[in-house]
Amino acid sequence: MKIADLGSVKLHYREDGDPAGPPVVFINSLGTDLRLWDPVLPHLPEGLRLIRYDLRGHGLSDCPEAPYSMGALITDAERLVEHLDIAEAVVVGLSIGGMIAQGLAVKRLDLVRGMVISNTAAKIGTRAMWDERIAAVRAGGIEALADAVLERWFSRAFRATSQVTLWRNMLVRQPAEGYIGCAAAISHTDFYTPTSDLSLPALAIAGSEDGSTPPDLVRETADLIKGSRFHLVRGAGHLPCVEKPEEYAETLTTFFREIGHV
Repeated sequence: MKIADLGSVKLHYREDGDPAGPPVVFINSLGTDLRLWDPVLPHLPEGLRLIRYDLRGHGLSDCPEAPYSMGALITDAERLVEHLDIAEAVVVGLSIGGMIAQGLAVKRLDLVRGMVISNTAAKIGTRAMWDERIAAVRAGGIEALADAVLERWFSRAFRATSQVTLWRNMLVRQPAEGYIGCAAAISHTDFYTPTSDLSLPALAIAGSEDGSTPPDLVRETADLIKGSRFHLVRGAGHLPCVEKPEEYAETLTTFFREIGHV
């Protein structure tokens, strides 16, 4: 386990693969941690430098008092990349991680060679919706939302397997303050204008059964970026990297090869 002291926050991160290889930075979703990417990594080609970290308020990273701003989350990613002396990374972000990836590319295109925005959008939900969820967590903890979250995260078929217990446990064991902090950041974010100004290799991934960011919403965001690619993972929900890890990894690998990053 490694901790990066970034001044305002300490982030837990992990590196796998070739330390001298082309860097890929993975950013997790709300209510998960860096283990989100465990099913995918074994299926990626050798020779990549694979970096994962826990968002602030998640996993083993610091959990400052809520709320958080999206700007702070983007700065966390920026400072971690600089801390690790990374340049021209491909950034892979899912849900809020995809929003952070968009913001990082807008702010520091010198650090980002390509971007994969998975199950995300330039704007997710409404402020009223997020305020409702924040109030529910303050009143009853993440447990109060868990069943509804899992319905959005996973297809009916996956929810019928024993594997869903692992992800439920991961969700409810995240710090409530961290969940609230990141939910507040999402609620105040609208990246339609800045994302539409981006010009870089980009891939958008959606799940056909995603109840949080439906495919049409993901495609709409992809269409903001000139020349972006779009891939639909059929039979998967909000976390296709969990339900269909081989297809997800193959999609990433194809993108890496197309842009010469592997």
